[in-house]
Amino acid sequence: MTAVVPAPAAREAALHGLPVQGLPVHELAVYDGSGVSGGLYSRVVGWAEAAPHWLDRLVELWSLLGLGLFALLMLAAWWRARDGGPAVMARVLASAPVVLLAYVVNSGFKGLVEEVRPCAQLRVRDTLESCPGPGDWSFPSNHTVIAFAAAAALFLVDRRIGAVAAVAAVLMGASRVWVGVHYPHDVLVGAVVGVLVAVPLVLAAGRAGPLVAHARTGPPGPLRPLLGAGAAAAVAGPGRPVGVRRD
Repeated sequence: MTAVVPAPAAREAALHGLPVQGLPVHELAVYDGSGVSGGLYSRVVGWAEAAPHWLDRLVELWSLLGLGLFALLMLAAWWRARDGGPAVMARVLASAPVVLLAYVVNSGFKGLVEEVRPCAQLRVRDTLESCPGPGDWSFPSNHTVIAFAAAAALFLVDRRIGAVAAVAAVLMGASRVWVGVHYPHDVLVGAVVGVLVAVPLVLAAGRAGPLVAHARTGPPGPLRPLLGAGAAAAVAGPGRPVGVRRD
């Protein structure tokens, strides 16, 4: 009779990347993603190990703090949208909540899959970033989801800013593999999740343009300074009234 390891013991062993003897694969409580892109992951980690110290520190710093750039890009998009149409401003205002929603959706997805981090599964000790502890799942990458959701939202608002954000998102995803905490497929799927959540919601937010237009031209309110005067005011220029019809 085959000895079966109790499920809690199997889960704990899998979390720490330890082999489980005599246990059918379907009874493992966590997912091993090394068969999907473990080879490419090992190659990238090897490149990181052989790379110059300054490059590794730069990538590590970007992986840690780079998401802040997307917040700055959103701020820049808002500033430019003050002189834009109401639908554009509505999309800008929706961008941050949409990115937050993408993160929440992805966190639920991670909890369903429960993929062990590659650094733990493959027992890689010398990663640039410390390997997250048990229960901090790998698939998909939260950093990548946030980055690509922000990039997609920004591209629908301002293509120049969106192009910069898209490059930054690719670099963010690549950095998560380079520092050793994600498989390449974690990043790839994370990019897809971020875009799929952001695009339809940001496009739908543009339908709130009439509300922005009303807030811009209606009775003064606390939101008016945040919304700007819109494209009509920018065309009219200083000293020329907007919306006044001359007979």
